[in-house]
Amino acid sequence: MAIKGLGKIDQNYDGSNLKIGIIHARWNSTIIDSLIKGVLLKLKHYGVKDGNIFIESVPGSFELPFAARRFKDKLSLEGIELDAIIPIGVLIKGSTMHFEYICDSTTNGIMRLNDILSIPIIFGVLTCLTEEQAEIRAGLKPGLHNHGEDWGAAAVEMAIKFGKDIGK
Repeated sequence: MAIKGLGKIDQNYDGSNLKIGIIHARWNSTIIDSLIKGVLLKLKHYGVKDGNIFIESVPGSFELPFAARRFKDKLSLEGIELDAIIPIGVLIKGSTMHFEYICDSTTNGIMRLNDILSIPIIFGVLTCLTEEQAEIRAGLKPGLHNHGEDWGAAAVEMAIKFGKDIGK
């Protein structure tokens, strides 16, 4: 099963002046670590400097919306204004309704952050029926696409096209 990414990027982007936040869950760490590597690979491809990438972890995906908001606030107090945030998590269906509730709550929480924070918040949460689906999307097997790369590219594109400096 081949799962492809964003498709062809519409233009060349220079992310060298961007500040990007990554907040990630620690649950399912093998998959999360691979997704983070994909994000970092793509951010660096677009010129985002190492010193302009800020990373923090939280216990699980449910904590991502709250933590992303507080993460931005914390960095703002330090004089760092983020251009985009990529919350990264993995939810894998089990045998109870827990999966549905956490997926819905996390998705809606992250979606609302776009309006609340007025910067792009990229949906970097895998919602998979099996661990194998998550491994495939994280590019853990040779020749597979890592969705983290898509999230890194989306963060750069959205920050440049629609970020906080729009209209200046």
